[in-house]
Amino acid sequence: MFVAYEIPILRWVHILAMVYWLGGEWGVFQTSYHVVNHRLPMDERRRHMETAYRIDILARTGIILLLPLGIHLGHLWGVQPFGGVWLAVNWVLGLSWLALCWAAFIYRETDRGITLTKIDEKVRFVLIPLLFIAAVSSLAGFGPFVAEDGMRWYSIKILIYSLLLVLGLKLRFIMREWTMMFRQLAAGPNPQVEATLEASIKVGRRIAYVYWIGIATVAFFGATKIV
Repeated sequence: MFVAYEIPILRWVHILAMVYWLGGEWGVFQTSYHVVNHRLPMDERRRHMETAYRIDILARTGIILLLPLGIHLGHLWGVQPFGGVWLAVNWVLGLSWLALCWAAFIYRETDRGITLTKIDEKVRFVLIPLLFIAAVSSLAGFGPFVAEDGMRWYSIKILIYSLLLVLGLKLRFIMREWTMMFRQLAAGPNPQVEATLEASIKVGRRIAYVYWIGIATVAFFGATKIV
């Protein structure tokens, strides 16, 4: 039964992942206003930060799942040649990355959580250039993806996704800073830390606007397959 409905089912999960990605980022964006509000009691700010982390893990889950889903669907649509055992490897690596991300979330308030988050970031350091080079090479006609007329949309999606991972990485840095700075604020008022926190959130909000445009663009090319 799954084989008969493989594409519709995977496409449905792909849409859900995209929704959680976009919606989650909006939730974190709104919550951040309360996280940096130094007029609020520290306990309340911590509650808002906890809410931001719980929303963000859904966005991170969506981001990560989009890659193995996209690789799998790409093979079924004939725009990427890696099938068979490569699809199995694709899912093993994708779910392993997702497990790492969730482990970092579970231990987020500890040194172990910070270490796991840094490992998650290193995964992106490898993945971003790999996806970027593959997409640009394909659009230039060298593969590995098929980028003929009417099939360039896939490589364009991969290219934009790789660039969005760069923006997401910066947002990951900002959220990791939250944890470390709130440890300092727990010891008492610290104007310098408050100023640093406020500055980092301002940068994050600017990035978020570009992020949303990028996510919408990825969705556009995936839905229309216009090129």
